[in-house]
Amino acid sequence: MKVSRWMLVAGATAIVTAVALAGTLGVAKAPAAAQVTKFKAALVSDIAGFNDNGFNKLQLVGLNKATAQIHGTAIPLVSNSQSDYGPNYSQAVSNGADIIIAAGFLLGNTMNTYSAANPSIKFAITDDPVAFVGNRANEMGITYKTQQGGCMVGVLAAKEAQNMGHKVIGVVGGIKIPPVDSYIAGYKYCAQKAVPGTTVLIQYSNSFTDEAACATVAQNEIGANAQVIFQVAGGCGDGALKYASNHGKWGIGVDADESNVASKILTSALKKTDVGVQTVILKAFNHHWSGGHNVSLSLTNQGVGVGKIDASVPKAWIALMNQYKNQMLNGSLKPPAVLN
Repeated sequence: MKVSRWMLVAGATAIVTAVALAGTLGVAKAPAAAQVTKFKAALVSDIAGFNDNGFNKLQLVGLNKATAQIHGTAIPLVSNSQSDYGPNYSQAVSNGADIIIAAGFLLGNTMNTYSAANPSIKFAITDDPVAFVGNRANEMGITYKTQQGGCMVGVLAAKEAQNMGHKVIGVVGGIKIPPVDSYIAGYKYCAQKAVPGTTVLIQYSNSFTDEAACATVAQNEIGANAQVIFQVAGGCGDGALKYASNHGKWGIGVDADESNVASKILTSALKKTDVGVQTVILKAFNHHWSGGHNVSLSLTNQGVGVGKIDASVPKAWIALMNQYKNQMLNGSLKPPAVLN
């Protein structure tokens, strides 16, 4: 997750599994163990570390899947603050990493520095197109059309709020950066399209880790009649989900399925960061690297979507949400990626 260097690129073809996605992006099946000896892949987390409920944790899953598949070595490196970015990159270089992946937008400047100094190493970054980093032959971006997932959960949020008697929904953002705002832009656009007159309250905690800060933002929005809270703040946002549930309101999770975080989770907007990481590692290993370009994940290749939907949600609302999904798939509905 971790101003304005952002644009998402259109997706690739459909997939069924992570390996299938890798295939559609030109990645051959990994060779047998006997053919693999020394390949090393490093992943530098953002400041939330690998113990968040989705964004970083899923990328670690992708790292481990890919290195297991090719019988390589995984090098996960935790950043507890932005001051850890440089030392972690230095460690990855010293450890002989063949590819170093930045787990989020906030690592863009660090990646740019190290990719320039180490042209023989491949670099990739989640949530940042390389055209706005260094755009070198040893760089690839991993981008997501999260406005599409935001759109889908926005439909359900608006319908639920209307049903609860106040057409007001809220968003608890983390740090105001493009990967956060793309979720919010789709959410707001489709909520107001599905239920005209819906008010969307948007505030930021300026944190991806502090649950109390996000709970306070949720409290403010619920005090202004928000009936549903969409968290786009990583681990911090779980505080917002818990606060909403404890006060009789609904929450919507982000990145991974967060149906188990609190008692009243309407659904979650999914971003399959594990697939993105796995894909770029396999591309690097199999010599299908496409430097200066991005791997783009969307509804088209199942890189974004929605998680478990609460059993209380009427089938008619889900059908409406799926109408929006189909319109996005056929190109007749294009929710914005930039928040107005």
